[in-house]
Amino acid sequence: MAVLEGLVDVTNVGAVFRSAAALGADAVILSPRCADPLCRRAVRVSMGTVFQVPWTRAKERDWPRGMVDDLHGRGFSCLALALDDEAVAIDSPQIAGRGRRALFFGSEGYGLSAETLAACDRKVIIPMSNGVDSLNVAASSAVAFWELFSRRG
Repeated sequence: MAVLEGLVDVTNVGAVFRSAAALGADAVILSPRCADPLCRRAVRVSMGTVFQVPWTRAKERDWPRGMVDDLHGRGFSCLALALDDEAVAIDSPQIAGRGRRALFFGSEGYGLSAETLAACDRKVIIPMSNGVDSLNVAASSAVAFWELFSRRG
């Protein structure tokens, strides 16, 4: 499952849906203030996958703690993709396994909120080379879906 917090660029939302459909994410949850996936541009970038991948928008009163608690109750581990000293590499054996996973992706500017980071079980990072610290959210979602949903089953 993919969870998007505060993405404002509809092209990024559309691209995440396209990657989710292509690489095995079962659903997408949008935070209350995430861009609309039914916006014409998001639909176009997604190649129509916003109509294929189940999705919902979290209620303001449930964000983020209530949403994370609900996911935990349904057997999901919650993984926050974040640039953080505590983050483990996404290909680490520490997060290997076949369990249900919800991957949290933050906004293009500031990432995930402190409250969301605190609510998640673990922070993960995609290792970078050549002095690059991160990928854009659309690219990072594709890498994460491949690593945790497609490649590892």
